[in-house]
Amino acid sequence: MKRVPIIATIVVLAAVATMFGLGIWQLGRAHEKEALLARYEAATGLPPTDFPVGTMAREKMPLFRQSRATCLEPVDVKTVAGRNRDGRSGYAHWVDCRTTGAEGPGLRIDIGWSDRPQQIGWRGGTVRGIIAPDTERGMRLISAEGLSGLEPSAPPNVADIPNNHRSYAFQWFAFALSALVIYALALKGRGKARA
Repeated sequence: MKRVPIIATIVVLAAVATMFGLGIWQLGRAHEKEALLARYEAATGLPPTDFPVGTMAREKMPLFRQSRATCLEPVDVKTVAGRNRDGRSGYAHWVDCRTTGAEGPGLRIDIGWSDRPQQIGWRGGTVRGIIAPDTERGMRLISAEGLSGLEPSAPPNVADIPNNHRSYAFQWFAFALSALVIYALALKGRGKARA
């Protein structure tokens, strides 16, 4: 009778169970992402609202909604890679603003696009646009019109947000199956070597 190595089997089965669990978790994440994307899509049709300033307000505000905000004073300007409405590559100009008399989370506005970096002389004011994701601040307002002589930047698009959790789940299930097959082949090879 062939003896199956107990410790190695436990390790492999634990790894397979972990990979299978990660696959199930990714399927759950896929459902969550679909609900989030549906919320974003619904937000595109809502009437304009004031841009959220407080942390709690930001958590409740869906991205991709039309919004308006007032920049009392620009405090920083950042030039990053961006596209205009026609899809041309160039530079988006982001302005961080003070929105109240007190310190706070403030506001980031994409005031427009240019085909080259340039000095921006925008002094603030009321801006209308669409709330977009921002990796540093969570969200920023993309102006509907180019400000300070700039062209409008490309508006955010819900379709640009990937939902690849199902493919991740498939990968984890494939890893688990591969581990089982490889271990079964290793056991078979071990049995032949002993014979």
